[in-house]
Order: sequence, then structure tokens, then C-alpha cells
Amino acid sequence: MGRRSNLFLPQLLTRESAAPPKHGVAGWLHRGGRLDEEKHGDEHAQPWYKVLWLTGVDYFSTLGYQPGIALLFAGALSPVATAILVLVTLTCALPIYAQVVRRSFAGQGSIALLENLIPGWGGKLLVLTLLGFAATDFVITMTLSSADAAEHAIHNPYLHDYIGDHQVGLTLLLLALLAAVFLAGFSEAIGLATLVAIPYIILNFIVLGRALMECLAHPEALPAWQTALSAKGDTSSIMIAALIAFPQLALGLSGFETGASVMPLIKGDPDDDEQPVPHGRIRNARKLLATAAILMSVLLVLSSYVTTLLIPASDYREGGKASGRAIAYLAHKLMGSGVGTVYDISTILILWFAGASAMAGLLHLIPRYLPRFGMAPRWVSFSRPLVLVLFAITVAVTVAFKANVNAQSGAYATGVLVLMLSAAVAAALALWREGSRGWGAYCWLVAGVFIYVLADNVLLRPDGLVIASIFIVATLVVSAVSRYGRATELRVTKVAFSDAESAELWKSMVGKKVNLAPIRSFDPETRRRKTAELRKHYAMEGPIAFLNVELIDNRSEFLSELILRVRREGDNYHIKVSQAIALANTIATISEHLDPVRLFLGLSRQNLVTQAFRYLVFGEGETGLMVYTILIKYWEWTPEDDVRPLIFLMSD
Repeated sequence: MGRRSNLFLPQLLTRESAAPPKHGVAGWLHRGGRLDEEKHGDEHAQPWYKVLWLTGVDYFSTLGYQPGIALLFAGALSPVATAILVLVTLTCALPIYAQVVRRSFAGQGSIALLENLIPGWGGKLLVLTLLGFAATDFVITMTLSSADAAEHAIHNPYLHDYIGDHQVGLTLLLLALLAAVFLAGFSEAIGLATLVAIPYIILNFIVLGRALMECLAHPEALPAWQTALSAKGDTSSIMIAALIAFPQLALGLSGFETGASVMPLIKGDPDDDEQPVPHGRIRNARKLLATAAILMSVLLVLSSYVTTLLIPASDYREGGKASGRAIAYLAHKLMGSGVGTVYDISTILILWFAGASAMAGLLHLIPRYLPRFGMAPRWVSFSRPLVLVLFAITVAVTVAFKANVNAQSGAYATGVLVLMLSAAVAAALALWREGSRGWGAYCWLVAGVFIYVLADNVLLRPDGLVIASIFIVATLVVSAVSRYGRATELRVTKVAFSDAESAELWKSMVGKKVNLAPIRSFDPETRRRKTAELRKHYAMEGPIAFLNVELIDNRSEFLSELILRVRREGDNYHIKVSQAIALANTIATISEHLDPVRLFLGLSRQNLVTQAFRYLVFGEGETGLMVYTILIKYWEWTPEDDVRPLIFLMSD
């Protein structure tokens, strides 16, 4: 059989090798392309100051709604609480992600860093939980950004007559447009992000500069704010109140995980590709994060000051003219409807592109983890089905929150803060294991800060945790069902040989030349007894290939790369397989590639429920029955004219 003649078996033909449908709805869904194919981002690497704007469409777009939310939750304390937020940004978030990008220069982010630090099922469950929070973050980014874009459009004097007050309908239209673009084959472009983000930043500086001039032209505004502030008590009372309020401003921390994920697009030193650690890319990624953090900090401080001094409380309260659009409110009020409309259009564009960035993030994140864990249906690897599912989720979230920006901010902040906390814990664990106890202790201290911020946010706005819990439970349930359903796949990505002798001996065995007999031990007595048993009870001709499988310690992995060591003893062969994650799947894989005359499988006759659990969790169990099941299902997907091996199930 030609497909088994390849000496080194570089890639296993699995069920997915079946041709995808070409016609109808199923064909259209498959033609959207796969998301798990290898992408070589280094070919498209750009200087860090260009990639900055790709991060910025997520990070800087929060200026569209964050100042208004700060006013709503902090009131006169907004500038003080924002100053604390900036302090946390520069002294906590920035150092933490400087450590993350040093260890995840392939764009893996904090989740993958934790996965590498915590192996086994514990690490898998932690990753799945964090994926639930990450899904909360990205999905709410799409719904909240679209809702705020609709808010800006509705309040624009030129657009209001045409679109009215249909907040929910306009938000759903923007989400539908977002999904349609991705269904057509959208891919993030640094050039487009630059065209969207740079004008938005320039307009913000223009509007905030004009607002600052207005504050200077009306010196009574500052004493009025100071009076409102003094009503909160003395300096200590004000600081305590600001510390209590600032967790609600955590939306201003949203861009760091995105900054880590775009690392593969950042150009480093010319010799980075030749080095095990690309120090140039890491250095430039840190420049990107620092520049974004400093630029955002300046804008946050400036916006909190002018909005607090110039916007009346009646306007920034929920439902007011400045609700969810504080800077746009100032643009219209101070610079006229023309400039205000230009600002609105720029804001709508960056908010829409932030949703596109979030959609692309999910399309990148989900196929990276779940299929590799065996914890996702196969269609998750295709772009269009996943886009449709994500669109349906965003519709449900939008309707549930009635496209209210403030109502969604709690869920958004929860997702952001959990990812920040995971990054702090990952950095602390990595530094602690490397012996950098001082920096490790600092990272643990930062983790404590994020725990406080997260706990305060959850206590005040528990809906964020509720939404995140729904995503987590859904992720765990889908993962468990998918792992169970896919347990009978071959689950091997590659088969290699330990030496040249093994490769040559294998070549002499392939294609109905041997009888395959898996055994638990390679000791001479076991082989002698097995040989005598087979020769006595079966009319068997030809040599026997004894197969022994050695499982790795971490059985939570779903896919493996096998290493074969083959030796000959008299007329028989010994095949030693290492790096396996499941006995039955490995035996089935070797049988498919070896194509023996007969396959002899033992039955333990133990409790089937217990054996099924041991198979799913530890890769062991009733091996004989599982090998038979796996091969039968595999053969259904790979029809061929050749004769299949004879399978014998034997009682041990």
C-alpha cells in the first residue's frame, strides 16, 4: 500500500484527511479556510512603532467610554482614581508584561505561560478556565465597543434624524457587519490599524487640549471641583475613597494581553532567527508596551481632569448626554458639530476595529488551545463556522444587556483583570523557579493588587463574574464532551525512528509481512510465553512483531509524536514505542502504518466503567476493545481496496 511506504512516516493521516464537502452549506463553511494551519508571521514583521497601532485599536479605543464610566463610578474622585490607575499601569501591569513577553516571544501570552508552568490535568483545567475569562474579555469587547459606537452615532446631530434611538438595533447591525467581513475572509492589517488609530489619538489630543484651554479660561471650575472633593473628607479619606473607586476604572488596563499576542509581528534584530531567544524582538516588544502605557496614561489623566471639571453631573449620569461618550460630548460642546462629527466618525471606526481585533483574537486563541487538547469539535478549526457561533454569542449578550455600555463594563473589567492576574501569577512562578526571588516577590505583590481590584469589581458588579462563569461552564462542558467524542481518534501527529537500524528494519516489516502482538513487558519470559500461546491456538505463519508502548507521565495531552526503536531477535521483531499518551490509540496507529497480517489484542475482563475512565483520563483501560473500536472508526473514514488485518481479541 503506497500510503504506508514512506520510511520515516513524517505525518499521520487522520480522520481529518477525508476530503471536505465541496457543495452546499457545508462546502461554503469549509471554504472559509482553516485556523489551525501554520502561519509564518516573521515574513510580515514590522517595526514596533507600526505594530503599536494594532495593539492600540484595542487599548486606545477605551477612551471612547472609559472617561464617562470613570465619572459615573467615581464622580469628583475621577482624577484621583485615574491617577491611581495610571500608577498601577506603570508600576504593576507594565513590569509584569515585560516578564511575560520575555518568556512568550511567540505570542503565546500569559495563558500559555501558565500552561507550561503547571503541567497535567491541573494545567489543562486552569487553561480552560482562563479561556473562559478570555472569551468574556473578547466577546464583551465586541459587544461593548459596538454598543458605544452606536451610542456615538445616535447622539450625533447629523445622524440622529436617520437612525433615531435604536441602540440595540444599530449595535446588532454593527456586529452583523463585523461577522460578514470575517466571513468574507478578513485578516488584521497593520496598515489599516494605523489609519484608524493615529487620527483618533491626534483628535483626542486636539479635543482634550481645547478642553484644557477651556478650564484655564474659566478659573472658577477648579475651585468648584476642589470644593466637591473636600466634601469627601480630608486627604486620607479622599485617598481611601479613590482606592475604593479605582477598580471600576480597570477598563484602562485592557491592552497589555493584546500587546503580548502581537509579538510575532514585531521585527527584532537581524540575527534573532538564529538565536534560541530573540532578544531584539523582546526588547522592541517592551518598547511597544511602554510607549502604549505612557501614551494612554497621559490621555487618561488629561481626560479625567477636563471631563470632571467641564461636564455637569446630570450629563454624565446613565442616560445623560455624556454617558458613554464624555470626550465626544466635549468635542461637540466646545468645538462645534463639525469637529464633533469628525471625532464621532473616528471613534466609531476605532471602536468597530477594536471589535474586529477582538474577533481576530478569538479566532486565533480558540483553535490554538482547544483542538490541541482534543476539547473542541473539528469544525472549530474552520473560520466560518466559528465566526457564526461567535456572532450568535454576541447577539445574545447584546440583547441581554440591551446594548448598555455601563452595564457591560463589569463583565469586561472582570475578563481583563483575570488575565492580568494570570499574567502576574505566571511571571511570579517563572521568576521564582529561575531563582529571581526579589522580582518574583514583587510579582506576587502585584498579583495581590490585582486580586484586590478583581474582588472589589466582582463585589460591586457581580454580573461580570456571572457572565464569565457562563463562558467557563460552557467551555468546560464543550471540552469534556469533545474530548469524549474524539477519544477514538488516532491522536498521533508524527512517527519517527530512534536510529537508522530501526528505520531499515521497519521497512522490511511493512505490508502484510508480520503478525502484530502488543505486550506489556519486553522480558524474554513474557515473549516466550506469548509466542507459545499464539503458535498453539492460532494457525499463524510468519514472524511476530512484539509491540511495547511506554506512556509519558502527562496523560492530559491529546496528541503525541511517537518515537520507535525496532530490533530483531531470531525470526521475530521487537518494537519499542515511547512518548505515547494512550495505549489503544498508539497500538492502532502502529497497526495502521505497519499493516500486519494479524493483530492480536488482549482483554482484561475488568469493570468496563472503571476501564473507560482510566482510558479517558490516564490513556489505559480495556486496551483491546478500544484498539478495535478505533480501527473500525478510522477505516470508515479511510476506505481502500487492500485487505485489512485480521483482529483477534484474546482473554488475558
